[in-house]
Amino acid sequence: MTTAQRGRPATGAPAAPAPAGGRPVARLLAPVLLRLGLLLALMAAICVAGVLASTQAVDHLTDELLPAASANEDVLQDLTDMDAAVGAYARSGDQGALADYEQALQRFPGHEQRVREFARGDAGLELLVTRQQDAADAWLTQYAEPRVEAPGGPGTFQRARYTRGQRLFDEVREAHLATHAEFDRRQREASSDAQWRFRGTIVAVVALGLLGWFLVGRARRRLERELSEPLLAIESTVQRISRSEPDVHAAVAGPREVRAVAVALNDLVEQQARARAVETRIQSELRALDTARDDFVSNVSHELRTPLTTISGYLEMVAEEFEDDMAPRHERMLEATRRNVTRLKTLIDDLLTLSKAENRGTDLEQVDLDQVVRDAVTDVRITAARRGIRVEVTAPGDPLPVLADRAMLNRAFLNILSNAVKFSKDGDPVEVEVTASMGTVRVAVTDHGIGIPAAELDRLGTRFFRASNAVFNEIAGTGLGVRIVQTIIDKHQGEVLFESEEGAGTTVVVVLRLQGDRVPPAPAPAELEAGAQQA
Repeated sequence: MTTAQRGRPATGAPAAPAPAGGRPVARLLAPVLLRLGLLLALMAAICVAGVLASTQAVDHLTDELLPAASANEDVLQDLTDMDAAVGAYARSGDQGALADYEQALQRFPGHEQRVREFARGDAGLELLVTRQQDAADAWLTQYAEPRVEAPGGPGTFQRARYTRGQRLFDEVREAHLATHAEFDRRQREASSDAQWRFRGTIVAVVALGLLGWFLVGRARRRLERELSEPLLAIESTVQRISRSEPDVHAAVAGPREVRAVAVALNDLVEQQARARAVETRIQSELRALDTARDDFVSNVSHELRTPLTTISGYLEMVAEEFEDDMAPRHERMLEATRRNVTRLKTLIDDLLTLSKAENRGTDLEQVDLDQVVRDAVTDVRITAARRGIRVEVTAPGDPLPVLADRAMLNRAFLNILSNAVKFSKDGDPVEVEVTASMGTVRVAVTDHGIGIPAAELDRLGTRFFRASNAVFNEIAGTGLGVRIVQTIIDKHQGEVLFESEEGAGTTVVVVLRLQGDRVPPAPAPAELEAGAQQA
């Protein structure tokens, strides 16, 4: 990453303001959205107008023109029915033919009226309809009405009258043929107009769709150039920063907001570079302090061991030389001195052990955790037996392979067991249970001693911490044992859990990961009893 540039603010200084160049994203998107909105509105308007126009043309065709054309055909049908009825009456004189004539004559005015109403206001069609009406009226008044009023039947035929009737009806047919042709023409025009309106709507919508596709393509290319590409460049810069590549900075380009992000990212990179430099310096100083501390602890321990060994030797000489001559008061003073010398030696040993556990690397090898635990139990049994304390072990008996530093792990379990014995009451048992399941092994050490006050459990594991009831009961200790255990188990990527109740006892659980794919089976109850008896 880039280091701090000359003239840039130091860490903690206000960030540089975003560059004034570049348009905001809103102004970049506004024209695109406006064009798309207008295009959509125009498409919607064309669709609505096209549908309305098509609907209007179809309504005119179906609701007005077709009924009028049908009524015009009904006019000719009525006249034809009347002509047939007149002919039948003339030939036979049958009164039933006259009834047919009257029925057709009653239907005729309604059909004729519908045709006249449709043609009203249309000069061309109105002229044709008027001609057809005049021809029909002439046939009715000059032939049909006089003929049905005259007698009918054989012997009533008059050729001149018949010829006049045929001529007048031919004029009716000729006039109707003209109106029929006009109606047919108008039907074709109306149908064609409706189709063209519908097709025109489709063509307009497709054209606007193509125009929208073209405008969207232009807008997409512009947005990619002015917005997407700068954002992708910032993303690439962030990925390079996450990989800790050197000399990385984001290009300041694109809209105003993207430029602001790029400037902020560059400031963050520079601040991280300065912070990393400070972190490196602090780590170097901490390593130097750790080395100095280790040297100090080693030197002080070495310097203290020699005089303590000398003092311990002289105390033994004094005790042997004046064994029968010392007063009880002097014996108590000598014993107190011995006890404090032992305490100082233990404290020095614990400090050295903790220092080594915290700073040295662990040389891990595959060891049998079951054997490590049993070795630690053997080491504390002699001390426990002096107070009548039994250390009972329950374990599967199969090998429990773990990766560990054998010496350090042995020291951790030795500390746990020593504390369990130390804080137990005389004659109470200490139980050690080893179980394996789901790829882990769990070692639980339980005593029935004084326990730890609930208010002090959160301080457990801090340096030189000793529970208040341990101090009150004058139980010796340095306050480093639990800290040593936690440090060693952490080195082995394990976990230490504490459960304690004041006056009832404490359970310390150590959880480590097993090695290999096979998890040892749980022991049967008979095997547990046999293992406990052997322990």
